[in-house]
Parts: sequence; C-alpha cells; structure tokens
Amino acid sequence: MALQRTTLLLDDGSRKAAKQIAAKLDCSVSEAIRRAVVGYRDGLLGASPKVRARRRRSLEQLFELFEGNDPAAETRRIKQEDAGF
Repeated sequence: MALQRTTLLLDDGSRKAAKQIAAKLDCSVSEAIRRAVVGYRDGLLGASPKVRARRRRSLEQLFELFEGNDPAAETRRIKQEDAGF
C-alpha cells in the first residue's frame, strides 16, 4: 500500500473523535481516519466491484457445499448435537 501524506484540518470534536476511535481500535490516529473514510465510502457507495466479486465467489462456493442438504434437518441435527443427544 503506497501512502501519501496529506494535511487535514480537524476541529476539536473531530480530533477527539479520531483519537477515541484510534484508542478503541488500538491503532494510530491516521489509521483510524483511513478506516473511517473507507468505511464511510463503502456505506455510502457500496462495496467495490472487487469486493462484490469476492463475495459472489464465496456465496457460489457455499451453494456448492450445501447442495442437496436440507437446511431444516441440518439445523435440527446441530441443535441436537449442542443439546448432547
């Protein structure tokens, strides 16, 4: 990942929020701001085509893995195993 220096002007509230997020995520303030910007973009614009393609491949693999299985029967079996039967 190539990093590029930029300057942001943050008011006191934004600076405090960035520091709180960084503390919660145990990362630098810069990393917290990067994650926040990417998360906001993804929430606003949706996932990138690359991420959507990866999700679609994963979902297709799950369909293949569970083909022919009865979801209700599988759920019952798992619940019985959890109950110790």
